[in-house]
Amino acid sequence: MANLPKDGLVLYKGRPARVKEPGADRLVIELVDGSTQKVRPKDVALLHKGPCDPARLAAIGDVSTEDADAVRQLLAAEGEAVDLQDLAGLIHADPPTSEHVWRSWRLLDEGVLFEGSIETIQARTDEQVAESNRQAHEAAAQSEAWAQFVERVRCGECEAEDADHLREVERMAEETTSRSRVLRALGRSESPEAAHALLLDIGWWDERRIPHLKRHDLPTQSPEFDVGTLPDEPRTDLTHLPAFAIDDEGNTDPDDAVSIDADGALWVHVADVAALAPIDSALDMEARGRGATLYLPTGPVTMLPPAVVEQLGLGLKDPSPALSFRLEIDEDGLISDVSVMPSWVRVERLSYQDADPRLQTPPLAGIHQITQRAHERRLRAGALDLKWPEARIRVDEHDQEDAPVIDIQPLTWLQSRDMVAEAMILAGEGAARFAAEREIPFPFSSQPTPDPEAVAMAATQPDGPASDFSRRRCQRPGRVSGTPDPHAGLGVEMYARATSPLRRYLDLVAHQQLRGALGRGQTMDPATVVERVGAAEAVAGGVRGGEADARRHWTLVYLQQRPEWEGTAVVVDVRGRRGLLLLPDLALETSVSVSGSTRPGDTFTARLQSVDLARQNLSLQLHPVPLEDHSGRSSGAPASSQF
Repeated sequence: MANLPKDGLVLYKGRPARVKEPGADRLVIELVDGSTQKVRPKDVALLHKGPCDPARLAAIGDVSTEDADAVRQLLAAEGEAVDLQDLAGLIHADPPTSEHVWRSWRLLDEGVLFEGSIETIQARTDEQVAESNRQAHEAAAQSEAWAQFVERVRCGECEAEDADHLREVERMAEETTSRSRVLRALGRSESPEAAHALLLDIGWWDERRIPHLKRHDLPTQSPEFDVGTLPDEPRTDLTHLPAFAIDDEGNTDPDDAVSIDADGALWVHVADVAALAPIDSALDMEARGRGATLYLPTGPVTMLPPAVVEQLGLGLKDPSPALSFRLEIDEDGLISDVSVMPSWVRVERLSYQDADPRLQTPPLAGIHQITQRAHERRLRAGALDLKWPEARIRVDEHDQEDAPVIDIQPLTWLQSRDMVAEAMILAGEGAARFAAEREIPFPFSSQPTPDPEAVAMAATQPDGPASDFSRRRCQRPGRVSGTPDPHAGLGVEMYARATSPLRRYLDLVAHQQLRGALGRGQTMDPATVVERVGAAEAVAGGVRGGEADARRHWTLVYLQQRPEWEGTAVVVDVRGRRGLLLLPDLALETSVSVSGSTRPGDTFTARLQSVDLARQNLSLQLHPVPLEDHSGRSSGAPASSQF
């Protein structure tokens, strides 16, 4: 290959360059910015023998097409092909200069009037040119619309026509995509939080839109399909026993009730869901896919169709079908005997507030005494007994014109609440014992004993939330398996969740196995039970995370609606210069910066400063409360701290 001419115009990576030092194997070219580079001859294409100035050629703006279109029409009429030199001569002058050739190359590269290669250039037809111009006009319009959209959003505004662009941002906020052209154009980070913040900033979303359920891949609607009817089968008639379903006021899915018989045995009646949802039925598979009912402040998204609750909810029909556990409890609070049977029960529904005054009179007094003995027995065995603050959050967003109405009420620790919780633990312990004694494959729940050093460290914390937090943190993770191992946190030798089959899938699995053992259906082998456990655990984390995120979201909206909010805050943990703060009235935890003298148990008066809904953060101003704590030490933080 002959050497390229010195000062010749060559094309290098779509840009003009000048041959500075020709060479057979390597040549030196001068680039647009004046720099030089060694390249192989095959890396460039000769456009003109020169001379040329690459920088001046690169600075040429839009190329006029008026004369070029006349040439196009001539070539199209003659059906001739020309090379780049001839095209430049026809359009400009003959012989053409390097600038003429570069302008002609630009026309060829644009592909509107001409097409082909440097050696063979053909004119495009009128129809082709018209289509290219239409596409160019459309692209220019889209580019202008995009620029206007970006500027509009940058100014904190949006319009209905922006839906297509903002749908991408919505997907980013919901974590269904990892990239966003809009956020890049605005110079914002491509993160779910940044996307959520933008949608709130421009008013495209309001506080009603919660992206966290999509982030956890959770359903937003309860299932709806035909659930069939209960099988016609024998059931023990227990309607003579007064039975009480005791729940929070407003509960919509009562799935357990308690009774006591003339012999002093405790009965725990549970909605007989497995009778309607046998193994591998449509209901079973629906429950398996969802894992649990999703309890949101706006209302539950149920694991099973609402029609199941209508048929099986205890106290919703008279009588109600149940799977009943009869538990004989000795004077030491131990289960001495357990039996299980499908039954009919007559149930009275009570709220905890209604039940509490009745604990002093039969039959609730007898149930209360039994559960107290069992509770004391579990405490002696090392059970964890916490009174961590809880709150009920209810959101009414039916009126779309006004802000949602949010009510947050701290839960009062009533004796009736403890009684029911203890009865359910006894039922779970009894179900596990029943299954273990009969070698029924079963989803047993267990928890290892906590590390003694961690327990000893927790004991040094001041009584109250700081102590409860420390004791809770030192617990080791529990697990569900086919082995009936001890549950250290509950202080029992074996345990299984079996009292909420309407709202937890593994409880339904337990009921399916119990009914199978009673001759009311099939039972699964150990491997299948383990498989069911895996299916439930695969979605359990998402359900817990979705519920926690939704609760936190609506709690922050509650605060956002109350900019003057003030309340008590307790430090429950300190790690370096970060502290975990508990707002007991809201059952809300938040991380804050703390001074070096801050200790767990320190109490503050907290005043709201700001809320960041997208990042689920809040800013508080804290003032120490000069009260002696249980260790005799008053708060050591500064008089006023900004966190």
